[in-house]
Amino acid sequence: MNYDQTLAYLENLSKFGINLGMARIERLLELMQHPERRFKSIHVTGTNGKGSTTAMLSAILTASGVKNGMYTSPHLHDYPERMVVNGQEITRDEFAQAITYTNKFVEQMLAEGFEQPTEFEVITAAAFYYFAAVGVEYAVIEVGLGGLLDSTNVIIPEISVITNVTLEHTDRCGSTIADVARHKAGIIKDGVPVVTAAKGEPLDIIKQTAADKGARVYVKDEQFSSEFQGLANGKQQMFVDAGDLGQAEIALNIIGCHQVENGSVAVATAMLLGTKEPRITLQTIKSALNTVRWPGRFEIVPGSPVIIIDGAHNPDGARVLRQNLDLVFPGREITFALGILRDKDVAGIIRALIRTTDTVVTVQPLSYRAATPEEIAREIEARHVEAASTIEGGIERAKQLAGSDGIVCVAGSLYLIGEARYIIFNK
Repeated sequence: MNYDQTLAYLENLSKFGINLGMARIERLLELMQHPERRFKSIHVTGTNGKGSTTAMLSAILTASGVKNGMYTSPHLHDYPERMVVNGQEITRDEFAQAITYTNKFVEQMLAEGFEQPTEFEVITAAAFYYFAAVGVEYAVIEVGLGGLLDSTNVIIPEISVITNVTLEHTDRCGSTIADVARHKAGIIKDGVPVVTAAKGEPLDIIKQTAADKGARVYVKDEQFSSEFQGLANGKQQMFVDAGDLGQAEIALNIIGCHQVENGSVAVATAMLLGTKEPRITLQTIKSALNTVRWPGRFEIVPGSPVIIIDGAHNPDGARVLRQNLDLVFPGREITFALGILRDKDVAGIIRALIRTTDTVVTVQPLSYRAATPEEIAREIEARHVEAASTIEGGIERAKQLAGSDGIVCVAGSLYLIGEARYIIFNK
């Protein structure tokens, strides 16, 4: 298949939706001679921050001279974003070849009578194949959904990372915070250390799961801590104290108060890995975080008006986005271009993010799961609310309403953010 044929193939697979379970991915990788066993890995899950933390860890490995792959989802613009080696995305031709290769074994599975693998399972297997084929030493693997039954949970990592746990994916992971925590804790493996910033009941479940598996746990504010020291030169200044593992003053190139916590998790994980990987040093950690980028997460686009792009897609992410807006733009009125998926907690996101003094233009993300602009608008109580027929039209209208000296925030779904970035940066 060429790249366009690959996209058509994956689009056809998407009709099978999300189908959690391990049997299909395990058989697929068995037929492929287990490419996931040909490199070391770090496994990252969490309700929020897992993508940012994955990007930081990959950047640290790259700065340390460790050839590494990074697997993330979903993509903002294009599928190759999901597979990165030493900071470079897989090419479209390479991506098509990896999917084509994987499909040969999918066809074998189907001939054996197996259920059709999902789109995510095929892409995950293709990523493992690609990373093995190009000879990465490590791969930083972001969980797709939950952890316990996620397709990525076939790996035996060097370290398991659980950024945090709040209520999400209740249709897949259970209706309580304890249910969600058990899914996240499902990535913990026998004897493999765990780094986490989880709190409360989720932390108790993570600790118990780790104890049952003989895995040591490194907990934020217990074994390591972080302190925000202000903004300077467009970077967040922070101090991380990881006890016996070390201390570091970091200039973090990703803005947002929540990124201090994510940064501390990444630093503690890197310091822990550095105890057996001597190429990882304090200097390589600092160098990596000084330049790391993670688009679409409190991404500030200077101009008139200033535009903030953030993929906040659950109430906790929306709450953090609001905190960051208040921190960086204190006292300023915000005009939102807001789009949310129907299967998310729409009301909870709006409560956490929108104030009655705000102006909101609702738009529809590029997903069959998206709520309509009119559905979102009905949930909002703000100074001014209107629905736009297109994403581009909604962003332009938000800019008009904000004025040249205003603040526009595009938020609510990663499926919106990718299109928004294309519109904003290609105009």
